Amino acid sequence: MVWLIILGVMGLVFAPAMWLRPSPRQQRQIGLREAARRAGVIVRLENSPLHDGGELLPAYRWPYPAQRPGPDFVLVRDAVASQALRACQAGWRWRLEPLRPLPSAAQQRLAALLARLPEDALVVESGAAALTLWWDESLDIATLEALATEFAELRDSLAGRPDRPEAHRRLRSPRA
Repeated sequence: MVWLIILGVMGLVFAPAMWLRPSPRQQRQIGLREAARRAGVIVRLENSPLHDGGELLPAYRWPYPAQRPGPDFVLVRDAVASQALRACQAGWRWRLEPLRPLPSAAQQRLAALLARLPEDALVVESGAAALTLWWDESLDIATLEALATEFAELRDSLAGRPDRPEAHRRLRSPRA
């Protein structure tokens, strides 16, 4: 009888520790984030760029080289975009269009990439520092690795095409 009481107490002590284990979804997300980091992607939970805001979303960033900044644009999935925004392609709208037209090769890569993104990909954003995907991490690791390669190719085709090249030149020039 004493052994049953001891086992019962031990069970009560260790039961909360089992709650600390990651769920299967959390384990999958950890694997995705580790695979992304191995591919050179910076992963952070940040405030969503969506207007409703306040929600933390995973941001997967492919950084541009410091000497070759990228253009500024924001594409938003139709499901979360205002109908007042100009359409980019089926399912996506421009919240912020690049000031200079994108090269045709970059436009083709962007269009192909947007068509392949999962439904939980909500925003694709480019700024001087990085190309960013805001999404809810629904893919498996193999699919993410293929997508990461496509994002890296798009980043490489956009690098060195800032919207305001003179501003970036001024920042890099030494003071006299």
